[in-house]
Amino acid sequence: MKTSTAALAAAAIVAMGLGAAWFSISRNENRDIFAQCRSSVVAGGTDQIGGPFTLTDENGKQVTNKDVITEPSLLYFGYTYCPDVCPLDNARNAEATELLAKKGYSVTPVFISVDTERDTPELLKEFTDIMDPKMIGLTGTPEQIKQVSKEYRTYYKVQNPGDPYTLIDHSTQSYLVFPDIGFVEYFNRDTPPAEMADRIGCFIDAWKGAKSGN
Repeated sequence: MKTSTAALAAAAIVAMGLGAAWFSISRNENRDIFAQCRSSVVAGGTDQIGGPFTLTDENGKQVTNKDVITEPSLLYFGYTYCPDVCPLDNARNAEATELLAKKGYSVTPVFISVDTERDTPELLKEFTDIMDPKMIGLTGTPEQIKQVSKEYRTYYKVQNPGDPYTLIDHSTQSYLVFPDIGFVEYFNRDTPPAEMADRIGCFIDAWKGAKSGN
């Protein structure tokens, strides 16, 4: 009886130990490494935003998300004919990436056009080169743009289809994306470039720390 009781007690201790270990592992696996950097909340979690895409870059080459997002990247959806919002937002993103570069961080700004009728690769290249030589312009077929917009849960609507001067309603968030993780954060258009740079730097530090095991 004593032996049986001791065995049961030992088994219970082992089970408790395994349970504690499993809890610890599970908690670490589910830990948000960017918790200290976040200032926004995404309904359903960050894994609900973003995904694979195939588009055409500003040089006329077909590319995928893996070709484009090779380092921390800042994605924005808009169009080159946009009279005010897009130029201002992309200029802000370019300034933020320049501030980050001065601190030793490398970030790629990406401009995805929702204007499949007018935004040719040539026009995109002209637009992005003015904003930032490092900025990548992307376009695609109506189906491809619809799909990538759906992946990132953005909104756009052509006001007057067929009108060469039509405006396009669209969402204005910028999306921070990492190559091996995907979407991690979004920024509203009222976020100043210095604040954006500081927050992105926090995300990059956390990302590098996790990769190195620190």
